[in-house]
Amino acid sequence: MKNQEKKDYLTLHFIVLIWGFTAILGLLIEIPSVEVVFFRTLISALGLWVLLKVWKRSLRIRDKRKLLIILGTGVLIAVHWILFFLSARISNASVCLAGMATCSLWTSLIEPISQGRKVRGFEVLLSVIAFAGIGIIFNVEIHYLSGLLVAVLSAFISSVFTVINGRLSKTYDPYVITYYEMIGACLATVLFFPVYSSYFVDSLALDPSPSDWLYLAILALVCTVYAYSISVELMKRLSAFSINLVVNLEPVYGIVLALLIFGASEEMSSGFYLGTLLILISVLLYPLLNRRYKKKALSTDIIR
Repeated sequence: MKNQEKKDYLTLHFIVLIWGFTAILGLLIEIPSVEVVFFRTLISALGLWVLLKVWKRSLRIRDKRKLLIILGTGVLIAVHWILFFLSARISNASVCLAGMATCSLWTSLIEPISQGRKVRGFEVLLSVIAFAGIGIIFNVEIHYLSGLLVAVLSAFISSVFTVINGRLSKTYDPYVITYYEMIGACLATVLFFPVYSSYFVDSLALDPSPSDWLYLAILALVCTVYAYSISVELMKRLSAFSINLVVNLEPVYGIVLALLIFGASEEMSSGFYLGTLLILISVLLYPLLNRRYKKKALSTDIIR
């Protein structure tokens, strides 16, 4: 593995560690998940605007069609985050993060279709291993079914926008992409407010407590502006599948952090941890199998 690739994977693991903390922040913040996403995207957009102005980078995207695609991707991100925080609230952080591990399964199907290439056998195999881990978790933690299903749906949406961002990052500055996606996500949340307040809640919770403001700032500036933008930058060199497979470590990092912070309320059965171990195995095997695949493909091209 080349030095740049090693650096990219180490950076990616650090980003995933940060993301593992997001479910915990979602539990620490007292306002509902929809309002959390609104404040997260609003603060993120403002933070990115300041950074881009300080760095004197152009915010202009000449292709209006691409701009609409980026804003639309932001809508997907908003839905993903609402479901993500909702899952943590109706189950717990560990189950939410475990459900997110199905990202690799969805990406192994979505990415080849979007790129017009064949599905690689080892990608599907690793996805099946990861999904088997989810199956074990599902069987032993049946009382968390609703939370797990919501997390799996969130993971599917995450896979879709990750593949889209992988293509956008080849053309545009990752920070500019993130800026417009946060605007799209924020606008989508605001447009959803009338429906949300009419059918789901009595009134909007738009008055965060001082502690909520602190957690929201961390969520927006560290877990979003920094982590999300760097992940988009990594998409220039790493495939969407490899990124989402490493993201499968999010439950591992998150579960450890949740146990340290919340203690007994996050303790799960032995089957849960067996399922998580399978997810970890699939993550560790990917770089090895991908390197072998590339070598084999290169040698075949040379022979031809």
